[in-house]
Amino acid sequence: MPLDCPVTDMPHTTAPVHYRVQLHDLHAHLFRVTLTIAQPSARQRVSLPVWIPGSYLVREFAKNLQQLRARQGEESVAMHQLSKHQWEVDCEAGTPLELEYEVSAYDTSVRTAWLDARRGFFNGTSLLLRVHDQEALTHRLQVLASPDAPHWQLATGMTAVAVDELGFGTYAAANYDELVDCPVEMGTFWSGHFNAGGVPHRFVVAGAPASFDGERLLADTQKICEAEITFWGTAPHASYVFMLNVTHDGYGGLEHCNSTALICSRPDLPRIGVDKASDGYVQLLGLISHEYFHTWNVKRLRPAELVPYNYDQENYTQLLWFFEGFTSYYDDLLLRRADLIDTATYLKLITKTLNQVQQTPGRQVQSVAASSFDAWVKYYRQDENTANATVSYYTKGALVAMCLDLKLRQEGSTTLDDIMRALWLRCRGGAMTEADVLAVLQERTGRSWQDELQAWVHGTEDLPLPSLLAVHGIQPDADKPAPAQALGLRVQETHSVLLKQVLRGGLAEQAGMMAGDEWYGIELATANGPQAWRLAKLEELDLYVARGTAQITALVARDRQLLRLPLQLPPVTTTAIANYKLSVTDAAAVERWLGH
Repeated sequence: MPLDCPVTDMPHTTAPVHYRVQLHDLHAHLFRVTLTIAQPSARQRVSLPVWIPGSYLVREFAKNLQQLRARQGEESVAMHQLSKHQWEVDCEAGTPLELEYEVSAYDTSVRTAWLDARRGFFNGTSLLLRVHDQEALTHRLQVLASPDAPHWQLATGMTAVAVDELGFGTYAAANYDELVDCPVEMGTFWSGHFNAGGVPHRFVVAGAPASFDGERLLADTQKICEAEITFWGTAPHASYVFMLNVTHDGYGGLEHCNSTALICSRPDLPRIGVDKASDGYVQLLGLISHEYFHTWNVKRLRPAELVPYNYDQENYTQLLWFFEGFTSYYDDLLLRRADLIDTATYLKLITKTLNQVQQTPGRQVQSVAASSFDAWVKYYRQDENTANATVSYYTKGALVAMCLDLKLRQEGSTTLDDIMRALWLRCRGGAMTEADVLAVLQERTGRSWQDELQAWVHGTEDLPLPSLLAVHGIQPDADKPAPAQALGLRVQETHSVLLKQVLRGGLAEQAGMMAGDEWYGIELATANGPQAWRLAKLEELDLYVARGTAQITALVARDRQLLRLPLQLPPVTTTAIANYKLSVTDAAAVERWLGH
Protein backbone atom coordinates (compact mmCIF):
# COMPACT_ATOMS: atom_id res chain seq x y z
CA MET A 1 0.00 0.00 0.00
CA PRO A 2 1.17 3.57 -0.56
CA LEU A 3 2.39 5.19 2.60
CA ASP A 4 -0.32 7.85 2.52
CA CYS A 5 -3.20 5.36 2.56
CA PRO A 6 -2.72 3.02 5.49
CA VAL A 7 -4.90 -0.06 5.69
CA THR A 8 -5.32 0.33 9.42
CA ASP A 9 -5.16 3.25 11.81
CA MET A 10 -2.45 3.13 14.46
CA PRO A 11 -2.17 5.22 17.62
CA HIS A 12 0.61 7.74 17.81
CA THR A 13 2.32 9.02 20.92
CA THR A 14 4.73 11.60 19.50
CA ALA A 15 4.14 14.80 17.55
CA PRO A 16 7.14 16.29 15.78
CA VAL A 17 4.66 18.48 13.89
CA HIS A 18 1.61 19.83 15.72
CA TYR A 19 -1.23 22.04 14.48
CA ARG A 20 -3.75 23.84 16.64
CA VAL A 21 -6.79 25.06 14.72
CA GLN A 22 -9.09 27.66 16.27
CA LEU A 23 -12.46 28.78 14.92
CA HIS A 24 -11.17 32.31 15.30
CA ASP A 25 -14.03 34.44 13.97
CA LEU A 26 -17.18 32.79 12.64
CA HIS A 27 -18.60 35.97 11.14
CA ALA A 28 -15.32 36.94 9.52
CA HIS A 29 -14.89 33.36 8.22
CA LEU A 30 -11.40 33.08 9.76
CA PHE A 31 -9.54 30.06 11.07
CA ARG A 32 -6.44 30.67 13.18
CA VAL A 33 -3.71 28.05 12.96
CA THR A 34 -0.71 27.59 15.24
CA LEU A 35 1.94 25.23 13.87
CA THR A 36 4.62 23.94 16.25
CA ILE A 37 7.71 22.25 14.79
CA ALA A 38 9.62 20.43 17.54
CA GLN A 39 12.92 20.09 15.66
CA PRO A 40 13.15 22.70 12.88
CA SER A 41 16.15 23.07 10.60
CA ALA A 42 18.20 26.27 10.58
CA ARG A 43 16.51 27.51 7.43
CA GLN A 44 13.16 25.79 7.82
CA ARG A 45 10.99 25.87 4.73
CA VAL A 46 7.19 25.60 4.84
CA SER A 47 4.57 25.76 2.11
CA LEU A 48 0.87 25.44 1.44
CA PRO A 49 -0.20 23.06 -1.37
CA VAL A 50 -1.30 24.68 -4.62
CA TRP A 51 -3.79 21.86 -5.41
CA ILE A 52 -5.70 19.08 -3.70
CA PRO A 53 -5.44 15.47 -4.93
CA GLY A 54 -8.56 14.40 -6.77
CA SER A 55 -9.23 17.85 -8.23
CA TYR A 56 -6.77 18.61 -11.00
CA LEU A 57 -6.48 22.38 -10.93
CA VAL A 58 -3.97 24.75 -9.35
CA ARG A 59 -6.28 26.50 -6.87
CA GLU A 60 -3.76 28.75 -5.13
CA PHE A 61 -4.86 28.04 -1.56
CA ALA A 62 -2.16 30.40 -0.28
CA LYS A 63 -4.23 33.37 -1.45
CA ASN A 64 -6.38 32.85 1.64
CA LEU A 65 -3.47 32.80 4.11
CA GLN A 66 -2.70 35.99 6.05
CA GLN A 67 -0.86 37.32 9.11
CA LEU A 68 1.89 34.70 9.00
CA ARG A 69 4.49 35.16 11.71
CA ALA A 70 7.08 33.02 13.52
CA ARG A 71 8.73 32.86 16.94
CA GLN A 72 11.02 30.73 19.05
CA GLY A 73 10.23 31.07 22.71
CA GLU A 74 9.33 34.72 23.24
CA GLU A 75 11.44 35.96 20.33
CA SER A 76 10.11 36.69 16.85
CA VAL A 77 12.16 35.24 14.02
CA ALA A 78 12.49 36.45 10.47
CA MET A 79 10.58 34.92 7.61
CA HIS A 80 11.18 35.24 3.87
CA GLN A 81 8.56 34.52 1.24
CA LEU A 82 10.16 32.50 -1.54
CA SER A 83 7.19 32.17 -3.89
CA LYS A 84 3.42 32.45 -3.98
CA HIS A 85 3.08 29.57 -1.51
CA GLN A 86 6.51 28.95 0.11
CA TRP A 87 8.29 30.59 3.02
CA GLU A 88 11.65 30.14 4.74
CA VAL A 89 12.23 30.80 8.44
CA ASP A 90 15.62 31.91 9.81
CA CYS A 91 15.58 30.09 13.11
CA GLU A 92 17.78 28.19 15.54
CA ALA A 93 17.96 24.53 14.57
CA GLY A 94 16.58 22.06 17.08
CA THR A 95 14.65 24.64 19.14
CA PRO A 96 10.83 24.44 18.89
CA LEU A 97 9.49 26.82 16.27
CA GLU A 98 5.96 28.22 16.35
CA LEU A 99 4.17 29.66 13.32
CA GLU A 100 0.85 31.42 13.61
CA TYR A 101 -1.43 32.52 10.79
CA GLU A 102 -5.03 33.01 9.72
CA VAL A 103 -6.93 31.49 6.81
CA SER A 104 -10.00 33.00 5.20
CA ALA A 105 -12.55 30.22 4.59
CA TYR A 106 -15.28 31.25 2.20
CA ASP A 107 -15.69 28.41 -0.29
CA THR A 108 -18.57 25.95 0.15
CA SER A 109 -17.09 23.43 -2.28
CA VAL A 110 -15.67 20.07 -1.19
CA ARG A 111 -12.16 21.14 -2.23
CA THR A 112 -11.28 23.98 0.13
CA ALA A 113 -12.55 25.43 3.43
CA TRP A 114 -15.64 27.14 4.86
CA LEU A 115 -16.50 28.79 8.16
CA ASP A 116 -19.56 30.71 9.32
CA ALA A 117 -21.97 30.66 12.25
CA ARG A 118 -23.78 27.58 10.87
CA ARG A 119 -20.99 25.28 9.73
CA GLY A 120 -17.25 24.76 9.49
CA PHE A 121 -15.30 22.58 7.07
CA PHE A 122 -11.74 22.30 5.87
CA ASN A 123 -9.34 20.21 3.88
CA GLY A 124 -5.82 20.17 5.25
CA THR A 125 -4.45 21.38 1.91
CA SER A 126 -6.27 24.69 2.51
CA LEU A 127 -5.17 25.19 6.13
CA LEU A 128 -2.10 23.23 7.16
CA LEU A 129 1.37 24.31 6.09
CA ARG A 130 3.68 21.53 4.94
CA VAL A 131 6.93 21.33 6.90
CA HIS A 132 9.60 20.49 4.35
CA ASP A 133 11.82 17.46 5.07
CA GLN A 134 9.48 16.39 7.87
CA GLU A 135 6.53 15.21 5.79
CA ALA A 136 7.09 11.55 6.73
CA LEU A 137 7.01 12.21 10.48
CA THR A 138 4.00 11.90 12.77
CA HIS A 139 1.62 14.88 12.60
CA ARG A 140 -0.99 15.88 15.14
CA LEU A 141 -4.04 18.08 14.65
CA GLN A 142 -5.83 19.76 17.54
CA VAL A 143 -9.16 21.41 16.73
CA LEU A 144 -10.58 23.63 19.46
CA ALA A 145 -14.29 24.13 19.96
CA SER A 146 -15.62 27.68 19.76
CA PRO A 147 -17.53 29.24 22.67
CA ASP A 148 -19.67 30.89 19.98
CA ALA A 149 -20.81 27.45 18.77
CA PRO A 150 -21.16 25.33 21.93
CA HIS A 151 -23.36 22.67 20.33
CA TRP A 152 -21.20 21.95 17.32
CA GLN A 153 -19.92 18.43 16.63
CA LEU A 154 -16.83 17.38 14.67
CA ALA A 155 -16.42 14.50 12.22
CA THR A 156 -13.27 13.32 10.45
CA GLY A 157 -11.63 10.11 9.32
CA MET A 158 -8.43 10.93 11.21
CA THR A 159 -7.37 8.82 14.20
CA ALA A 160 -8.59 10.29 17.49
CA VAL A 161 -6.03 10.67 20.31
CA ALA A 162 -7.89 12.71 22.93
CA VAL A 163 -11.30 14.11 21.95
CA ASP A 164 -14.45 15.07 23.81
CA GLU A 165 -17.94 13.67 23.30
CA LEU A 166 -18.55 16.16 20.47
CA GLY A 167 -15.39 15.18 18.59
CA PHE A 168 -13.22 18.24 19.34
CA GLY A 169 -9.68 17.60 20.52
CA THR A 170 -6.51 15.98 19.20
CA TYR A 171 -6.07 13.67 16.21
CA ALA A 172 -2.99 11.94 14.81
CA ALA A 173 -1.77 11.22 11.30
CA ALA A 174 1.18 9.05 10.28
CA ASN A 175 2.48 11.69 7.86
CA TYR A 176 1.53 14.86 6.01
CA ASP A 177 -0.21 12.96 3.20
CA GLU A 178 -2.54 11.27 5.67
CA LEU A 179 -3.10 14.54 7.52
CA VAL A 180 -4.34 16.47 4.49
CA ASP A 181 -6.30 13.49 3.21
CA CYS A 182 -8.74 13.70 6.14
CA PRO A 183 -11.22 16.60 5.79
CA VAL A 184 -12.95 17.92 8.89
CA GLU A 185 -16.69 18.68 9.16
CA MET A 186 -18.10 20.77 12.03
CA GLY A 187 -21.57 21.94 12.96
CA THR A 188 -24.94 20.72 14.22
CA PHE A 189 -25.15 17.97 11.64
CA TRP A 190 -27.25 14.79 11.51
CA SER A 191 -25.23 11.64 12.14
CA GLY A 192 -25.86 7.92 11.57
CA HIS A 193 -23.85 4.67 11.61
CA PHE A 194 -23.78 1.28 9.89
CA ASN A 195 -21.40 -1.62 9.26
CA ALA A 196 -20.44 -2.91 5.82
CA GLY A 197 -18.04 -5.80 5.27
CA GLY A 198 -17.25 -5.72 8.98
CA VAL A 199 -16.10 -2.07 8.69
CA PRO A 200 -17.80 0.70 10.75
CA HIS A 201 -19.15 3.58 8.64
CA ARG A 202 -20.45 6.96 9.71
CA PHE A 203 -22.62 9.30 7.65
CA VAL A 204 -22.99 12.97 8.67
CA VAL A 205 -25.35 15.37 6.90
CA ALA A 206 -25.26 19.15 7.28
CA GLY A 207 -28.14 21.38 6.22
CA ALA A 208 -30.85 18.72 5.82
CA PRO A 209 -34.53 19.77 6.19
CA ALA A 210 -36.96 18.06 8.58
CA SER A 211 -38.33 15.91 5.72
CA PHE A 212 -34.97 14.14 5.31
CA ASP A 213 -35.17 10.33 5.58
CA GLY A 214 -31.85 9.53 7.21
CA GLU A 215 -32.60 5.87 7.79
CA ARG A 216 -33.21 5.29 4.09
CA LEU A 217 -29.97 7.04 3.17
CA LEU A 218 -28.09 4.85 5.64
CA ALA A 219 -29.70 1.63 4.37
CA ASP A 220 -29.06 2.47 0.71
CA THR A 221 -25.48 3.58 1.35
CA GLN A 222 -24.84 0.37 3.27
CA LYS A 223 -25.95 -1.63 0.21
CA ILE A 224 -23.55 0.37 -1.97
CA CYS A 225 -20.62 -0.17 0.38
CA GLU A 226 -21.31 -3.89 0.73
CA ALA A 227 -21.56 -4.28 -3.06
CA GLU A 228 -18.24 -2.51 -3.60
CA ILE A 229 -16.38 -4.35 -0.84
CA THR A 230 -17.68 -7.59 -2.37
CA PHE A 231 -16.59 -6.39 -5.82
CA TRP A 232 -13.00 -5.77 -4.73
CA GLY A 233 -12.88 -8.63 -2.26
CA THR A 234 -11.25 -6.55 0.45
CA ALA A 235 -11.81 -3.40 2.49
CA PRO A 236 -8.50 -1.50 2.72
CA HIS A 237 -9.85 0.90 5.37
CA ALA A 238 -10.58 0.25 9.04
CA SER A 239 -13.38 2.84 9.17
CA TYR A 240 -15.08 5.31 6.85
CA VAL A 241 -16.87 8.67 7.11
CA PHE A 242 -19.29 10.21 4.59
CA MET A 243 -19.63 14.00 5.00
CA LEU A 244 -22.56 15.47 3.05
CA ASN A 245 -23.25 19.20 2.86
CA VAL A 246 -26.78 19.94 1.64
CA THR A 247 -27.34 23.27 -0.12
CA HIS A 248 -29.99 24.94 -2.21
CA ASP A 249 -28.25 24.02 -5.44
CA GLY A 250 -25.08 21.96 -5.41
CA TYR A 251 -23.50 18.71 -6.55
CA GLY A 252 -20.08 17.12 -6.27
CA GLY A 253 -17.70 15.04 -4.23
CA LEU A 254 -14.04 14.50 -3.44
CA GLU A 255 -12.57 11.17 -2.50
CA HIS A 256 -10.21 10.38 0.37
CA CYS A 257 -8.66 7.18 1.73
CA ASN A 258 -11.20 6.61 4.50
CA SER A 259 -13.73 9.38 3.94
CA THR A 260 -15.39 11.54 1.34
CA ALA A 261 -16.76 15.07 1.22
CA LEU A 262 -20.03 15.40 -0.72
CA ILE A 263 -22.42 18.18 -1.66
CA CYS A 264 -25.97 17.90 -3.02
CA SER A 265 -29.17 19.91 -3.42
CA ARG A 266 -31.93 19.59 -0.81
CA PRO A 267 -34.43 18.13 -3.32
CA ASP A 268 -31.93 15.28 -3.93
CA LEU A 269 -32.34 13.89 -0.41
CA PRO A 270 -34.73 11.01 0.30
CA ARG A 271 -37.87 12.20 2.06
CA ILE A 272 -39.86 10.55 4.83
CA GLY A 273 -42.98 8.90 3.43
CA VAL A 274 -41.85 9.05 -0.22
CA ASP A 275 -41.01 5.58 -1.51
CA LYS A 276 -40.16 6.34 -5.12
CA ALA A 277 -36.56 7.40 -5.62
CA SER A 278 -36.40 10.74 -7.43
CA ASP A 279 -33.94 11.36 -10.25
CA GLY A 280 -32.04 13.60 -7.86
CA TYR A 281 -31.79 10.88 -5.22
CA VAL A 282 -30.57 8.36 -7.80
CA GLN A 283 -27.96 10.94 -8.80
CA LEU A 284 -26.91 11.29 -5.13
CA LEU A 285 -26.61 7.50 -4.76
CA GLY A 286 -24.47 7.46 -7.91
CA LEU A 287 -22.23 10.12 -6.39
CA ILE A 288 -21.88 8.11 -3.18
CA SER A 289 -21.08 5.00 -5.22
CA HIS A 290 -18.53 6.92 -7.30
CA GLU A 291 -16.61 8.39 -4.37
CA TYR A 292 -16.63 5.13 -2.40
CA PHE A 293 -15.26 3.23 -5.44
CA HIS A 294 -12.38 5.69 -5.38
CA THR A 295 -11.36 4.18 -2.04
CA TRP A 296 -9.67 1.54 -4.18
CA ASN A 297 -9.47 3.14 -7.62
CA VAL A 298 -7.34 6.32 -7.42
CA LYS A 299 -6.70 6.66 -3.69
CA ARG A 300 -4.66 3.46 -3.50
CA LEU A 301 -4.46 2.03 -7.00
CA ARG A 302 -3.43 5.23 -8.76
CA PRO A 303 -1.36 6.68 -11.61
CA ALA A 304 2.34 6.07 -11.11
CA GLU A 305 2.94 9.76 -11.90
CA LEU A 306 1.02 10.65 -8.73
CA VAL A 307 3.16 8.53 -6.41
CA PRO A 308 4.08 10.51 -4.43
CA TYR A 309 1.95 13.62 -4.79
CA ASN A 310 3.80 16.82 -5.62
CA TYR A 311 1.89 19.55 -3.80
CA ASP A 312 3.88 22.37 -5.41
CA GLN A 313 2.74 22.04 -9.02
CA GLU A 314 0.59 20.18 -11.53
CA ASN A 315 0.89 16.36 -11.50
CA TYR A 316 0.33 15.21 -15.08
CA THR A 317 -1.07 11.83 -16.07
CA GLN A 318 -2.88 10.38 -19.09
CA LEU A 319 -4.71 7.83 -16.94
CA LEU A 320 -7.73 9.75 -15.64
CA TRP A 321 -9.80 7.98 -18.33
CA PHE A 322 -9.17 4.86 -16.22
CA PHE A 323 -9.34 6.24 -12.69
CA GLU A 324 -12.25 8.64 -13.19
CA GLY A 325 -13.82 7.10 -16.30
CA PHE A 326 -13.85 3.48 -15.11
CA THR A 327 -15.11 4.65 -11.72
CA SER A 328 -17.90 6.47 -13.56
CA TYR A 329 -18.79 3.24 -15.35
CA TYR A 330 -19.03 1.26 -12.14
CA ASP A 331 -20.80 3.87 -10.00
CA ASP A 332 -24.20 3.34 -11.65
CA LEU A 333 -23.57 -0.31 -12.56
CA LEU A 334 -23.06 -1.15 -8.89
CA LEU A 335 -26.31 0.65 -8.01
CA ARG A 336 -28.00 -1.80 -10.35
CA ARG A 337 -26.17 -4.79 -8.82
CA ALA A 338 -27.15 -3.59 -5.34
CA ASP A 339 -30.82 -3.52 -6.50
CA LEU A 340 -31.09 0.21 -5.81
CA ILE A 341 -32.17 0.87 -9.39
CA ASP A 342 -33.82 -1.35 -12.00
CA THR A 343 -32.66 -2.11 -15.53
CA ALA A 344 -34.83 0.58 -17.08
CA THR A 345 -33.31 3.24 -14.82
CA TYR A 346 -29.81 2.00 -15.54
CA LEU A 347 -30.39 2.16 -19.28
CA LYS A 348 -31.69 5.71 -18.84
CA LEU A 349 -28.45 6.64 -17.05
CA ILE A 350 -26.14 5.14 -19.66
CA THR A 351 -28.22 6.68 -22.44
CA LYS A 352 -27.56 10.08 -20.87
CA THR A 353 -23.81 9.40 -20.80
CA LEU A 354 -23.80 8.09 -24.38
CA ASN A 355 -25.63 11.17 -25.63
CA GLN A 356 -23.44 13.57 -23.67
CA VAL A 357 -20.41 12.25 -25.53
CA GLN A 358 -22.25 12.01 -28.84
CA GLN A 359 -23.27 15.67 -28.60
CA THR A 360 -19.71 16.85 -27.92
CA PRO A 361 -17.85 17.78 -31.13
CA GLY A 362 -14.62 17.82 -29.14
CA ARG A 363 -14.68 14.01 -29.05
CA GLN A 364 -13.38 14.16 -32.66
CA VAL A 365 -10.66 16.65 -31.73
CA GLN A 366 -9.19 15.41 -28.45
CA SER A 367 -8.49 11.87 -27.26
CA VAL A 368 -9.59 10.87 -23.79
CA ALA A 369 -5.92 10.35 -22.81
CA ALA A 370 -5.11 13.91 -23.91
CA SER A 371 -8.17 15.12 -22.02
CA SER A 372 -6.69 13.62 -18.87
CA PHE A 373 -3.32 15.27 -19.41
CA ASP A 374 -4.93 18.64 -20.13
CA ALA A 375 -7.31 18.54 -17.15
CA TRP A 376 -5.30 21.27 -15.42
CA VAL A 377 -6.01 23.84 -18.11
CA LYS A 378 -9.14 22.55 -19.86
CA TYR A 379 -11.54 20.36 -17.85
CA TYR A 380 -11.53 22.61 -14.79
CA ARG A 381 -11.48 25.82 -16.85
CA GLN A 382 -14.40 25.37 -19.18
CA ASP A 383 -15.45 28.14 -21.52
CA GLU A 384 -17.55 28.74 -24.62
CA ASN A 385 -15.26 26.53 -26.74
CA THR A 386 -14.91 23.59 -24.34
CA ALA A 387 -17.45 21.35 -26.05
CA ASN A 388 -15.81 21.95 -29.43
CA ALA A 389 -12.23 21.25 -28.38
CA THR A 390 -12.37 18.72 -25.53
CA VAL A 391 -13.98 15.52 -24.36
CA SER A 392 -14.64 14.54 -20.75
CA TYR A 393 -12.47 11.77 -19.31
CA TYR A 394 -15.41 11.03 -17.00
CA THR A 395 -18.05 10.37 -19.65
CA LYS A 396 -15.95 9.04 -22.51
CA GLY A 397 -13.80 7.14 -20.00
CA ALA A 398 -16.98 5.46 -18.74
CA LEU A 399 -17.86 4.49 -22.31
CA VAL A 400 -14.35 3.11 -22.87
CA ALA A 401 -14.87 0.95 -19.77
CA MET A 402 -18.24 -0.21 -21.10
CA CYS A 403 -16.71 -1.06 -24.48
CA LEU A 404 -13.95 -3.03 -22.82
CA ASP A 405 -16.36 -4.88 -20.53
CA LEU A 406 -18.75 -5.76 -23.34
CA LYS A 407 -15.92 -6.83 -25.66
CA LEU A 408 -14.38 -9.04 -22.95
CA ARG A 409 -17.76 -10.61 -22.27
CA GLN A 410 -18.36 -11.14 -26.00
CA GLU A 411 -15.08 -13.02 -26.34
CA GLY A 412 -16.00 -15.07 -23.27
CA SER A 413 -12.69 -15.34 -21.45
CA THR A 414 -13.13 -12.80 -18.65
CA THR A 415 -14.87 -9.58 -17.59
CA LEU A 416 -13.78 -6.10 -16.64
CA ASP A 417 -14.57 -7.00 -13.01
CA ASP A 418 -11.82 -9.61 -13.10
CA ILE A 419 -9.43 -7.19 -14.83
CA MET A 420 -9.92 -4.58 -12.09
CA ARG A 421 -9.25 -7.08 -9.31
CA ALA A 422 -6.22 -8.44 -11.17
CA LEU A 423 -4.82 -4.93 -11.53
CA TRP A 424 -5.25 -4.38 -7.79
CA LEU A 425 -3.22 -7.53 -7.08
CA ARG A 426 -0.60 -6.86 -9.75
CA CYS A 427 0.04 -3.31 -8.55
CA ARG A 428 -0.39 -4.22 -4.87
CA GLY A 429 -2.98 -1.51 -4.51
CA GLY A 430 -0.41 1.14 -5.48
CA ALA A 431 1.17 2.74 -8.53
CA MET A 432 -0.26 1.72 -11.92
CA THR A 433 0.60 2.43 -15.57
CA GLU A 434 -1.17 1.81 -18.85
CA ALA A 435 1.36 -0.96 -19.45
CA ASP A 436 -0.09 -2.73 -16.40
CA VAL A 437 -3.56 -2.57 -17.94
CA LEU A 438 -2.30 -4.07 -21.20
CA ALA A 439 -0.32 -6.75 -19.35
CA VAL A 440 -3.33 -7.91 -17.32
CA LEU A 441 -5.54 -7.95 -20.40
CA GLN A 442 -2.93 -10.05 -22.21
CA GLU A 443 -2.64 -12.47 -19.27
CA ARG A 444 -6.38 -12.93 -18.90
CA THR A 445 -7.34 -13.21 -22.57
CA GLY A 446 -4.25 -14.56 -24.29
CA ARG A 447 -4.13 -11.74 -26.83
CA SER A 448 -2.94 -8.15 -27.15
CA TRP A 449 -5.37 -5.28 -26.57
CA GLN A 450 -2.97 -2.63 -27.83
CA ASP A 451 -5.07 -1.86 -30.92
CA GLU A 452 -8.27 -1.39 -28.91
CA LEU A 453 -6.69 0.92 -26.34
CA GLN A 454 -4.88 2.86 -29.05
CA ALA A 455 -8.15 3.46 -30.89
CA TRP A 456 -10.46 3.97 -27.91
CA VAL A 457 -8.15 5.84 -25.54
CA HIS A 458 -5.60 7.57 -27.76
CA GLY A 459 -7.76 8.05 -30.85
CA THR A 460 -10.71 10.27 -31.71
CA GLU A 461 -12.94 7.92 -33.70
CA ASP A 462 -16.35 7.05 -32.26
CA LEU A 463 -16.44 4.02 -29.98
CA PRO A 464 -18.09 0.78 -31.26
CA LEU A 465 -20.75 0.85 -28.54
CA PRO A 466 -23.83 0.43 -30.77
CA SER A 467 -22.63 -2.93 -32.09
CA LEU A 468 -21.37 -4.11 -28.69
CA LEU A 469 -24.63 -3.19 -26.97
CA ALA A 470 -26.58 -5.03 -29.67
CA VAL A 471 -24.60 -8.21 -28.98
CA HIS A 472 -25.65 -7.98 -25.32
CA GLY A 473 -29.36 -7.57 -25.92
CA ILE A 474 -29.70 -3.78 -26.17
CA GLN A 475 -30.73 -2.08 -29.39
CA PRO A 476 -29.48 1.51 -29.88
CA ASP A 477 -31.73 3.58 -32.15
CA ALA A 478 -31.76 7.21 -33.15
CA ASP A 479 -33.95 9.45 -31.03
CA LYS A 480 -35.33 12.87 -31.90
CA PRO A 481 -32.89 15.48 -30.64
CA ALA A 482 -34.01 18.39 -28.52
CA PRO A 483 -34.27 21.71 -30.42
CA ALA A 484 -30.99 23.01 -28.99
CA GLN A 485 -29.17 19.83 -30.03
CA ALA A 486 -30.63 19.94 -33.52
CA LEU A 487 -29.39 23.50 -33.98
CA GLY A 488 -25.98 22.86 -32.41
CA LEU A 489 -26.50 24.89 -29.25
CA ARG A 490 -26.25 24.71 -25.49
CA VAL A 491 -28.49 27.31 -23.97
CA GLN A 492 -29.97 28.78 -20.83
CA GLU A 493 -33.67 29.53 -21.17
CA THR A 494 -35.36 32.17 -19.03
CA HIS A 495 -37.21 35.14 -20.54
CA SER A 496 -35.11 34.70 -23.64
CA VAL A 497 -32.64 32.13 -24.95
CA LEU A 498 -29.09 32.78 -23.81
CA LEU A 499 -26.49 30.97 -25.91
CA LYS A 500 -23.90 29.32 -23.66
CA GLN A 501 -22.06 27.31 -26.31
CA VAL A 502 -22.26 27.11 -30.09
CA LEU A 503 -21.23 23.66 -31.26
CA ARG A 504 -18.77 23.20 -34.10
CA GLY A 505 -20.31 22.61 -37.52
CA GLY A 506 -23.90 23.13 -36.36
CA LEU A 507 -26.62 25.20 -37.98
CA ALA A 508 -26.32 27.93 -35.34
CA GLU A 509 -22.61 28.35 -36.06
CA GLN A 510 -23.33 28.50 -39.78
CA ALA A 511 -25.84 31.28 -39.12
CA GLY A 512 -23.19 33.35 -37.33
CA MET A 513 -24.44 32.86 -33.81
CA MET A 514 -21.90 32.93 -30.99
CA ALA A 515 -21.73 32.19 -27.28
CA GLY A 516 -23.05 35.10 -25.25
CA ASP A 517 -25.74 36.02 -27.78
CA GLU A 518 -29.24 36.51 -26.45
CA TRP A 519 -31.83 35.12 -28.85
CA TYR A 520 -34.97 37.24 -28.48
CA GLY A 521 -37.22 36.22 -31.32
CA ILE A 522 -37.74 35.09 -34.91
CA GLU A 523 -39.05 36.50 -38.19
CA LEU A 524 -40.91 34.37 -40.71
CA ALA A 525 -41.94 34.85 -44.29
CA THR A 526 -45.57 33.70 -44.66
CA ALA A 527 -48.23 33.84 -47.35
CA ASN A 528 -49.83 36.71 -45.44
CA GLY A 529 -46.61 38.66 -45.12
CA PRO A 530 -43.78 38.67 -42.57
CA GLN A 531 -44.42 37.62 -38.98
CA ALA A 532 -42.27 38.19 -35.92
CA TRP A 533 -42.50 36.28 -32.64
CA ARG A 534 -40.94 36.71 -29.23
CA LEU A 535 -38.99 33.61 -28.12
CA ALA A 536 -38.55 32.43 -24.53
CA LYS A 537 -37.78 28.73 -25.10
CA LEU A 538 -36.50 26.91 -28.16
CA GLU A 539 -39.36 24.43 -27.99
CA GLU A 540 -41.60 27.34 -29.05
CA LEU A 541 -40.13 27.07 -32.56
CA ASP A 542 -42.51 24.15 -33.19
CA LEU A 543 -45.41 26.45 -32.26
CA TYR A 544 -44.48 29.38 -34.48
CA VAL A 545 -42.73 27.73 -37.44
CA ALA A 546 -44.68 25.65 -39.97
CA ARG A 547 -43.40 22.12 -40.53
CA GLY A 548 -41.10 21.95 -43.54
CA THR A 549 -39.87 25.55 -43.26
CA ALA A 550 -36.25 25.64 -44.43
CA GLN A 551 -35.09 29.01 -43.07
CA ILE A 552 -36.05 31.68 -40.56
CA THR A 553 -34.46 34.89 -39.35
CA ALA A 554 -33.17 34.86 -35.78
CA LEU A 555 -33.37 38.17 -33.87
CA VAL A 556 -30.28 38.22 -31.67
CA ALA A 557 -28.73 40.77 -29.31
CA ARG A 558 -24.94 40.95 -29.14
CA ASP A 559 -23.17 43.64 -27.14
CA ARG A 560 -26.48 45.57 -27.08
CA GLN A 561 -26.67 45.50 -30.89
CA LEU A 562 -29.67 43.79 -32.50
CA LEU A 563 -28.78 41.40 -35.31
CA ARG A 564 -30.89 39.62 -37.91
CA LEU A 565 -29.26 36.24 -38.67
CA PRO A 566 -30.48 33.85 -41.41
CA LEU A 567 -30.88 30.45 -39.74
CA GLN A 568 -31.32 27.20 -41.65
CA LEU A 569 -33.60 24.76 -39.82
CA PRO A 570 -32.75 21.08 -39.47
CA PRO A 571 -34.44 18.71 -41.93
CA VAL A 572 -37.28 16.55 -40.68
CA THR A 573 -35.17 13.41 -41.24
CA THR A 574 -31.40 13.06 -40.96
CA THR A 575 -28.87 10.23 -40.95
CA ALA A 576 -26.70 11.93 -38.34
CA ILE A 577 -27.37 10.58 -34.84
CA ALA A 578 -27.23 13.24 -32.12
CA ASN A 579 -29.39 11.31 -29.69
CA TYR A 580 -29.67 7.63 -28.90
CA LYS A 581 -32.47 5.70 -27.27
CA LEU A 582 -31.87 2.19 -25.96
CA SER A 583 -34.32 -0.70 -25.88
CA VAL A 584 -33.98 -4.25 -24.57
CA THR A 585 -34.15 -7.01 -27.19
CA ASP A 586 -32.78 -9.89 -25.09
CA ALA A 587 -33.52 -9.57 -21.37
CA ALA A 588 -31.46 -12.64 -20.47
CA ALA A 589 -28.37 -11.26 -22.20
CA VAL A 590 -28.82 -7.92 -20.44
CA GLU A 591 -29.12 -9.64 -17.07
CA ARG A 592 -25.92 -11.63 -17.69
CA TRP A 593 -24.13 -8.33 -18.18
CA LEU A 594 -25.73 -6.27 -15.42
CA GLY A 595 -26.14 -9.00 -12.86
CA HIS A 596 -22.47 -9.80 -12.31
